[in-house]
Order: sequence, then structure tokens, then C-alpha cells
Amino acid sequence: MTYSESARMQWLAVALACLGGTAAAQTYPAKQVRIVVPFAPGGGTDIAARVLAQKLTERTGQTFLVDNRPGASGIIGTELVAKSAPDGYTLLVGSQTVMAVVPAMMYGKLNYDTARDLAPVIHIIDTPTLIAIHPSLPVKSIKDLIGLAKGRPGQLTYGGASGGTPHLSGVLFSLMAKVDMLFVPYKGEGPAIVDAMGGQISMVFSNLATVLPMAQSGKLRPLAVTSAKRVSSAPEIPTVAESGLPDYVVNTWFGLFTPSATPRAVITKLNADAASALNTADARDKLLTQGMYVVANSPEDLAALLKTEVPRWARVVKESGVKPQ
Repeated sequence: MTYSESARMQWLAVALACLGGTAAAQTYPAKQVRIVVPFAPGGGTDIAARVLAQKLTERTGQTFLVDNRPGASGIIGTELVAKSAPDGYTLLVGSQTVMAVVPAMMYGKLNYDTARDLAPVIHIIDTPTLIAIHPSLPVKSIKDLIGLAKGRPGQLTYGGASGGTPHLSGVLFSLMAKVDMLFVPYKGEGPAIVDAMGGQISMVFSNLATVLPMAQSGKLRPLAVTSAKRVSSAPEIPTVAESGLPDYVVNTWFGLFTPSATPRAVITKLNADAASALNTADARDKLLTQGMYVVANSPEDLAALLKTEVPRWARVVKESGVKPQ
């Protein structure tokens, strides 16, 4: 075979692949789609995934089913998707926890590479973290919390999934406030919140959407949100920065991902369907009432976010020396 014939064959293979991807996109989705949440039910990732799944089901006429696969700081569910068929029928709702923090903590020890094996589809939402404590603690503000923690080194506890944003939010807080607090690992935010309400742990750094109802009901005492500004769903709660720890800002984000070899045309179709679903008034209102703010931008925008978030959380992991638990 001559060089020109070889080049023509390569071009034909690429063209056929593109045509195949376009054809797949025209009929996508043709069957049930699984959306994997790598954490236990009840957490912010789960809430966002279920709203998206419901609206995608309504929009496409095919079932989008949420599949919770908790464990190992999100590694179990993330690996499942990374190694799934690249056809758009197995998706991941991932946050900075699974896309940035865990890879930094487990560098070289994972059986997948998030940058190589997962492709961005859409940035679903942003949500701040809420610091909420058990009502028995003699604390009414962030300044009080810092003072109590300095007086009780290693005695105040907080919980969540190991390596998750709630975990690293606490680590960053401890670094900036120069206090020593003990992290207690759970499979997800939901179980940690239950134990915080029961007094088994002192507090949680949890997604606002997840813990706000418990704080508003008095089962936990809200201290501050971690966003740069107060949130419209709970304007009475101050920010951490304004109430005792300047420059402390943390936002949780959730994105939709698919195996990286998924045809580009399928990703484009899925992005369009998800953006339309998230931008319905019903979905926006449902998420906003729980402190979640719809983003719904392009795959390229989500990829750009990863380029800033990955090194940011890698620095926190390195400076703190935190290890997976």
C-alpha cells in the first residue's frame, strides 16, 4: 500500500467514525441511561443528579436512572464510569472531590485517570458549603468556633466522605484558622449529617442544599456559608469571610461526565439536552430553593474549570498532608 493509499484509508476511517457518531447522536438516547452518583443518597451530588435525571427523562422520553455507588471517597463509582462503554449510556455526576481532590490524594494509585478517561459534558451547578454545628456547642459564630477549637485542640470533630469537599473544606478551615479539628470519615454527607444531629460529631462542612433544611429546623445551628457573598436562599446566614476568617471561600460544583471515547456528537447532544433541562423554570427553582445555582455551560467551559480546580485542591492536599481514610 502506497503512502497516499494509507492516508486515504486513515481519512476514511476518521470519516466513518464521525458519521457513526453523528448517527448515534441523532437517535440518542435510544434506551435507558444510567447516571452514577459516587456517593450515598441524600448528599448534594445526589440531589442535583435526581433533578437532572427527572428533567432529562421528561425531555427525551427515555429513562435517566440515578445509580448510587458510594464508597472509597467516590472512587468506586467514578471507576465504574471511567471503564464503561463510551456510548453515552453510563454517565457520572462528579464534583471537585472525585475530579480533583481524590486524584491528588491518591496520585499514581488509581486504576483510572480522570483527565484521560472522563470527558466533560456540562457544569451542572455551583453551591456553597454550610458550616453547621450541634446545638449543644457553646458557639454562635465563626469567631466563637475558632476560639473553642483553639481551647480544645483535637477534640472538635467534623465528618463527611474522606477526600470530599466537606473534608477538604474543613482541612482548609483548620489551616487558615490555625486550629486542630478531628475529621471522621463517612460514606457520604447524609450519614455525617445524621450523626451531627445526634451529637456523635460536633459539626459538618456540608453542601448548603443538603444541610440547610436541618439547620432551618433547628436540628443543627448554622454558622456561616463559604461563598464570597450571602446566598439568596438563606440571606440571614453570614459568610465565613465576614464573620471571622477573611479570604476563606469554597464553592462546591457538580458536573456531568462520560467516558472519554464517547463520540463528540453524542456529547454535544447530551450537553444540549441537559442545558435545556436545567434551564427550565421548574428545575432552576427546585435547585435554587436548596442553595444550588444552575450553570449549564459548554463542555469546554467545564474543562476550563478543571484546569483551575485541580491544581488548587492539589495544593491544599500537599500543604495539609491529608491522607485518604
